[in-house]
Amino acid sequence: MQNHFDLFQLPQHFQIDVGALDAAYHGVQNRVHPDKFVNASDAEKRVAMQWATRANEAYQTLKSPLKRAAYLCELHGVDLQTESNTSMPSAFLMQQMEWREALDDARAARDATALDRIDAELRAMHKEQVAHIGNALDSQNFTQAALGVRQLMFLEKFGHEIGDAFAALEASY
Repeated sequence: MQNHFDLFQLPQHFQIDVGALDAAYHGVQNRVHPDKFVNASDAEKRVAMQWATRANEAYQTLKSPLKRAAYLCELHGVDLQTESNTSMPSAFLMQQMEWREALDDARAARDATALDRIDAELRAMHKEQVAHIGNALDSQNFTQAALGVRQLMFLEKFGHEIGDAFAALEASY
Protein backbone atom coordinates (compact mmCIF):
# COMPACT_ATOMS: atom_id res chain seq x y z
CA MET A 1 0.00 0.00 0.00
CA GLN A 2 1.37 3.40 -0.92
CA ASN A 3 2.06 5.94 1.78
CA HIS A 4 0.38 9.34 2.06
CA PHE A 5 3.18 11.13 0.23
CA ASP A 6 2.99 8.67 -2.67
CA LEU A 7 -0.79 9.02 -2.83
CA PHE A 8 -0.38 12.73 -3.54
CA GLN A 9 2.87 12.32 -5.51
CA LEU A 10 4.80 14.50 -3.07
CA PRO A 11 8.39 14.07 -1.90
CA GLN A 12 8.66 12.35 1.46
CA HIS A 13 9.94 15.36 3.43
CA PHE A 14 8.75 17.26 6.46
CA GLN A 15 8.67 20.56 4.57
CA ILE A 16 5.91 20.32 1.99
CA ASP A 17 4.38 22.64 -0.54
CA VAL A 18 0.90 23.14 0.93
CA GLY A 19 -0.41 24.42 -2.41
CA ALA A 20 0.79 21.23 -4.12
CA LEU A 21 -0.77 19.16 -1.33
CA ASP A 22 -4.09 20.96 -1.72
CA ALA A 23 -4.05 20.54 -5.50
CA ALA A 24 -3.12 16.86 -5.29
CA TYR A 25 -5.81 16.23 -2.69
CA HIS A 26 -8.48 17.88 -4.83
CA GLY A 27 -7.28 15.86 -7.82
CA VAL A 28 -7.66 12.58 -5.93
CA GLN A 29 -11.01 13.65 -4.50
CA ASN A 30 -12.29 14.57 -7.96
CA ARG A 31 -11.41 11.09 -9.25
CA VAL A 32 -13.02 9.17 -6.39
CA HIS A 33 -15.88 11.43 -5.29
CA PRO A 34 -19.03 9.34 -4.63
CA ASP A 35 -21.07 11.54 -7.01
CA LYS A 36 -19.01 10.15 -9.91
CA PHE A 37 -20.10 6.63 -8.98
CA VAL A 38 -23.88 7.10 -8.79
CA ASN A 39 -24.48 4.55 -11.57
CA ALA A 40 -21.65 2.23 -10.52
CA SER A 41 -21.97 -1.15 -8.86
CA ASP A 42 -22.06 -1.41 -5.09
CA ALA A 43 -18.50 -2.76 -5.10
CA GLU A 44 -17.26 0.20 -7.17
CA LYS A 45 -19.07 2.63 -4.86
CA ARG A 46 -17.48 0.97 -1.84
CA VAL A 47 -13.98 1.20 -3.37
CA ALA A 48 -14.53 4.85 -4.28
CA MET A 49 -15.68 5.59 -0.73
CA GLN A 50 -12.63 3.82 0.69
CA TRP A 51 -10.32 5.89 -1.55
CA ALA A 52 -12.11 9.11 -0.62
CA THR A 53 -11.78 8.24 3.08
CA ARG A 54 -8.09 7.36 2.64
CA ALA A 55 -7.46 10.62 0.77
CA ASN A 56 -9.14 12.60 3.56
CA GLU A 57 -7.06 10.86 6.21
CA ALA A 58 -3.84 11.32 4.25
CA TYR A 59 -4.59 14.99 3.62
CA GLN A 60 -5.33 15.70 7.29
CA THR A 61 -2.12 13.92 8.29
CA LEU A 62 0.12 15.77 5.84
CA LYS A 63 -1.49 19.17 6.38
CA SER A 64 -0.75 19.17 10.14
CA PRO A 65 2.95 19.62 11.05
CA LEU A 66 2.44 17.50 14.18
CA LYS A 67 0.69 14.65 12.38
CA ARG A 68 3.11 14.86 9.42
CA ALA A 69 6.14 14.63 11.73
CA ALA A 70 4.64 11.70 13.65
CA TYR A 71 3.82 9.98 10.37
CA LEU A 72 7.36 10.43 9.05
CA CYS A 73 8.77 8.97 12.27
CA GLU A 74 6.44 5.99 11.96
CA LEU A 75 7.38 5.50 8.28
CA HIS A 76 10.99 5.19 9.41
CA GLY A 77 10.15 2.64 12.09
CA VAL A 78 10.36 4.97 15.09
CA ASP A 79 7.80 4.33 17.82
CA LEU A 80 6.81 7.69 19.28
CA GLN A 81 6.07 6.06 22.65
CA THR A 82 3.49 8.74 23.37
CA GLU A 83 1.92 6.69 26.15
CA SER A 84 5.00 5.11 27.71
CA ASN A 85 7.73 7.75 27.30
CA THR A 86 6.83 10.94 29.11
CA SER A 87 10.38 12.06 29.87
CA MET A 88 11.12 15.60 28.75
CA PRO A 89 14.10 17.91 29.12
CA SER A 90 13.99 19.76 32.44
CA ALA A 91 14.00 23.20 30.77
CA PHE A 92 10.91 22.20 28.77
CA LEU A 93 9.15 20.97 31.92
CA MET A 94 10.03 24.15 33.82
CA GLN A 95 8.57 26.26 31.00
CA GLN A 96 5.37 24.22 31.10
CA MET A 97 5.04 24.68 34.86
CA GLU A 98 5.57 28.44 34.52
CA TRP A 99 2.93 28.63 31.78
CA ARG A 100 0.47 26.57 33.82
CA GLU A 101 0.88 28.88 36.79
CA ALA A 102 0.52 31.94 34.55
CA LEU A 103 -2.58 30.43 32.94
CA ASP A 104 -4.13 29.70 36.33
CA ASP A 105 -3.36 33.27 37.45
CA ALA A 106 -4.79 34.76 34.23
CA ARG A 107 -7.97 32.70 34.57
CA ALA A 108 -8.41 33.70 38.20
CA ALA A 109 -7.81 37.39 37.41
CA ARG A 110 -9.83 37.20 34.18
CA ASP A 111 -6.86 38.91 32.53
CA ALA A 112 -7.11 38.84 28.72
CA THR A 113 -3.76 40.65 28.36
CA ALA A 114 -2.00 37.92 30.34
CA LEU A 115 -3.72 35.25 28.23
CA ASP A 116 -2.53 37.05 25.08
CA ARG A 117 1.03 37.09 26.40
CA ILE A 118 0.98 33.36 27.24
CA ASP A 119 -0.57 32.61 23.86
CA ALA A 120 2.12 34.61 22.04
CA GLU A 121 4.89 32.83 23.95
CA LEU A 122 3.31 29.47 23.18
CA ARG A 123 2.98 30.28 19.48
CA ALA A 124 6.64 31.30 19.33
CA MET A 125 7.73 28.08 21.04
CA HIS A 126 5.41 26.07 18.76
CA LYS A 127 7.05 27.63 15.70
CA GLU A 128 10.54 26.90 17.09
CA GLN A 129 9.54 23.32 17.88
CA VAL A 130 8.18 22.73 14.36
CA ALA A 131 11.47 24.05 12.92
CA HIS A 132 13.47 21.84 15.30
CA ILE A 133 11.46 18.77 14.29
CA GLY A 134 11.91 19.63 10.61
CA ASN A 135 15.67 19.88 11.06
CA ALA A 136 15.78 16.57 12.94
CA LEU A 137 13.75 14.84 10.25
CA ASP A 138 15.79 16.36 7.43
CA SER A 139 18.99 15.09 9.07
CA GLN A 140 17.41 11.64 9.56
CA ASN A 141 17.58 11.97 13.36
CA PHE A 142 14.26 10.27 13.99
CA THR A 143 14.87 9.71 17.72
CA GLN A 144 15.30 13.48 18.21
CA ALA A 145 12.30 14.12 15.97
CA ALA A 146 10.19 11.73 18.09
CA LEU A 147 11.11 13.67 21.24
CA GLY A 148 10.17 16.87 19.42
CA VAL A 149 6.83 15.39 18.37
CA ARG A 150 6.03 14.45 21.98
CA GLN A 151 6.87 18.00 23.06
CA LEU A 152 4.79 19.47 20.24
CA MET A 153 1.84 17.33 21.33
CA PHE A 154 2.09 18.90 24.76
CA LEU A 155 2.32 22.41 23.28
CA GLU A 156 -0.75 21.84 21.12
CA LYS A 157 -2.72 20.48 24.08
CA PHE A 158 -1.72 23.52 26.15
CA GLY A 159 -2.75 25.75 23.23
CA HIS A 160 -6.24 24.25 23.41
CA GLU A 161 -6.34 25.03 27.14
CA ILE A 162 -5.47 28.65 26.38
CA GLY A 163 -8.23 28.70 23.76
CA ASP A 164 -10.66 27.34 26.35
CA ALA A 165 -9.57 30.07 28.78
CA PHE A 166 -10.21 32.73 26.14
CA ALA A 167 -13.64 31.23 25.39
CA ALA A 168 -14.57 31.17 29.09
CA LEU A 169 -13.44 34.77 29.44
CA GLU A 170 -15.51 35.87 26.43
CA ALA A 171 -18.55 33.95 27.65
CA SER A 172 -18.42 35.78 30.95
CA TYR A 173 -18.83 39.21 29.33
